[in-house]
Amino acid sequence: MTMTTSPVLGVPTPAPRTDDPVSKREEYLFDLNGYLILKNVLTKSHVAEMNALLTEITRLDPPLGKGEWYGGVHAHSYGGAEGINLQQIYEGGEPFERLIDYSGWFEKVKYFVGGERTFDWHHGPVFVDENFANLRGPGEAIGLHSGGHDGAKRNQFRYHNGRFQCGQVNILMALTDIGPGDGATMIIPASHKSNFIHPDSEQHRMKDGEVRSVDNVEGAIEVHLEAGDALLFVDAISHGSAQRTNPGERRIVVYRYGPSWGNFRHPYHASNELLGRLTPRQQKIVCPQLPIKREPNRITGFPSPGDAVDPMRA
Repeated sequence: MTMTTSPVLGVPTPAPRTDDPVSKREEYLFDLNGYLILKNVLTKSHVAEMNALLTEITRLDPPLGKGEWYGGVHAHSYGGAEGINLQQIYEGGEPFERLIDYSGWFEKVKYFVGGERTFDWHHGPVFVDENFANLRGPGEAIGLHSGGHDGAKRNQFRYHNGRFQCGQVNILMALTDIGPGDGATMIIPASHKSNFIHPDSEQHRMKDGEVRSVDNVEGAIEVHLEAGDALLFVDAISHGSAQRTNPGERRIVVYRYGPSWGNFRHPYHASNELLGRLTPRQQKIVCPQLPIKREPNRITGFPSPGDAVDPMRA
């Protein structure tokens, strides 16, 4: 089995195998640092398929502008200079649909989100509340955000009664090699447990209309990945990116997982066409609940939501 080294501890750790449960080492390092690096978790052919679909979008003439749609995929920005986000990327083709419950990380995500045998699993094992591809070119970056000091329930790190119960666990997949100068994701290890905001946060935090990065933030590290690697991290960890200085383009895909009762971060919803293609388990992950028909109804003609289903199917 291939080995990788923790950038924090320098400890060699084995690359994960498909469908492997969380090991004791992974459990310890995730609790300690707030993240794991999953080496070679995507096959080269899968990466190539996703890149081909993204290249198709980048070659549109005229180019896809922020706010425009390409089918069920929405071009979006958080307001800074982080590149273009292709939101709802699971609408972009089967290679992206495959990621919803991908065997390379799904057991780990379920383990760290937790909630089995509680109400958190009432509608399904987890819910994807945001999924997007990010394409980033020279000069672009995203500023510092999140951290344990926030205390936000949605992205919290939590370990209680012998198990993890994290509010949001992210999988960030590299579709290109990401090294020095490539605008790598940056994290502050263990900051998911911090009680205090970083002293340099104000100068480096995300800000509308400005290029902000995590470069030169004390304690932050760049996470260098090869195409096919993935970074698993709790959203409570302080993170952002370095500014890209190299020519070319950094490509990543991010899927965010939380408890089944969650709601979409943005006003999106999985299309009926997508739901019709997915497996029952995938349907529960992207759309845990559909509105039900308001029938039978004592008020004649009272309308049901447009996408309502029979209560027996809900």
